[in-house]
Amino acid sequence: MSKVAEVASIPSSKGGSAVIGATVKIKGEVHSEEDLTVEGQIEGTIVLKSNELVVGPSGRVHADVTAKAVTVDGELHGDVEASERVLITANGSMRGNIQAPRVILEDGSKFKGSIDMNEAAPTKSFGVVSNTKVAASGDSAGE
Repeated sequence: MSKVAEVASIPSSKGGSAVIGATVKIKGEVHSEEDLTVEGQIEGTIVLKSNELVVGPSGRVHADVTAKAVTVDGELHGDVEASERVLITANGSMRGNIQAPRVILEDGSKFKGSIDMNEAAPTKSFGVVSNTKVAASGDSAGE
């Protein structure tokens, strides 16, 4: 029998930070307006659109992640979409796909997956490729 706890979210001041302790296990969706450090386990989805996720040395994350920045010093299995950067440290291990403008793999890190470092899909106009953003309403699933 498992217990499910409902936690009320209280807005924090900018620059707030939350820590998931080493003995905490979460299954489901995690949404936060604070930076998040995971030392425990999370399985599901993590959304930190304007904040940073840090997977600590004892952290085990099996989730798709959307964040401003992601640092992996433990283990992360899932796809990561970061608006600024993804860093996998020398002790970090990641299995999944990364989409971010900057990706750093330290010497000794473990990574299996694909990396897409395009900030915006380049548009082609009269044989010239540019990175200007163009509003499009097409299906890009075939890439």
